[in-house]
Amino acid sequence: MSVSASTSSVAELERLKTLHIGQKQPLTFSDAEFERRLGGLRRIMGEQGLDAVILTSYHGIKYYSDFLYTTFGRNYALVVTANNSTTVTANIDAGMPWRTSYGENIVYTDWRRDNFFYGLQEALKRDGVKASRIGVEDDFLPGLTRQRIQDTFADAALVDVSQDAMRQRMIKSAEEIEVIKHGARIGDLGGEAIKAAIREGISEYEVALIGTEAMVHEIARTFPHREVRDTWVWFQSGINTDGAHNWATTRQLQRGDILSLNCFPMTSGYYTALERTLFLGQPDEESLRLWNINVEVHRRGLELIKPGAVCKDIAAELNEIYIGHGLLPNRTFGYGHSFGVLSHYYGREAGLELREDIDTVLEPGMVVSMEPMITVADGLPGAGGYREHDILVVGEDSVENITKFGFGPENNIIDA
Repeated sequence: MSVSASTSSVAELERLKTLHIGQKQPLTFSDAEFERRLGGLRRIMGEQGLDAVILTSYHGIKYYSDFLYTTFGRNYALVVTANNSTTVTANIDAGMPWRTSYGENIVYTDWRRDNFFYGLQEALKRDGVKASRIGVEDDFLPGLTRQRIQDTFADAALVDVSQDAMRQRMIKSAEEIEVIKHGARIGDLGGEAIKAAIREGISEYEVALIGTEAMVHEIARTFPHREVRDTWVWFQSGINTDGAHNWATTRQLQRGDILSLNCFPMTSGYYTALERTLFLGQPDEESLRLWNINVEVHRRGLELIKPGAVCKDIAAELNEIYIGHGLLPNRTFGYGHSFGVLSHYYGREAGLELREDIDTVLEPGMVVSMEPMITVADGLPGAGGYREHDILVVGEDSVENITKFGFGPENNIIDA
């Protein structure tokens, strides 16, 4: 990066930059792991006859390069060819993307609106690629941006690779599973901090902050060479437990409340979760009945997750338990999902969900949750949302539950 005192017009400023500022930082995974991932993407390229892939999603760029962007209205990409991988990032981030990613980097500036697309062209030009077929992620690519990419490479066909890339991400490596296991452990720590903080009069958001702080400190200790970002807690009470994704409010806890603890430690872009139903004081008879039914479903679900099981078959069997109790209409979402590079704003691996319409077979290397939930409407006996959530790693012949925080009435009635 050079500075010229003679520059007198924005028009004279660079369209693209190379900003190798500082040193490359230690990444979350080994170079061999990133080469394994890129090798998988290049196999997809070969099968589809692609000259290059332009990844634009948070999860795609993070998975193949370790860089997790902050968009703020700007475009980001990872351009992968047969020989190279290059992030294309905004000048506002300076040298950080290069320092924190695997591969090369091109920085584009704001001085002309089309500089991002010019950067995509440059990434292919540097590698000597004249593309006739380019892979893109249609599941996470706005129509206007897709059209601009098409205009930029007018002679190339754009081909969706999002589903194939998702299937690659569904099978975790040993290095990925190690990160996920740390995340589950850290989620348990957040849960313990929350459980210790529960008392009458404290507000939902105060409890959430306590859990978040405990997890963030442990993430920083465990991953001292990576960014510390995106960890959060949803802690809910009373009827605010009715939805799994309800944010904390200023409501103060009262004795007799149903509570929902939801910890989400984000370890270098990898999501894990701990979710538990609790009560502040002894629950009433109907609440206890509903809670125990949901725990029954949860226990059976944990037993059903194994190599060779089919997602839709697991859902069908668990449905029968709810049907037997007349509670099937009280379900609110699927029974579980895949883990990996995802968050509350990116990355769902929709091909690996425990739902009635998913026929994926569980294989070694997959990581899935079991998280049954039912909701009873406000004003009815036992009103509120009941849910439990464990994370399981599917092995060759067995399954490991990496969530250790206790569940059910025997563990989570808080007499504070």
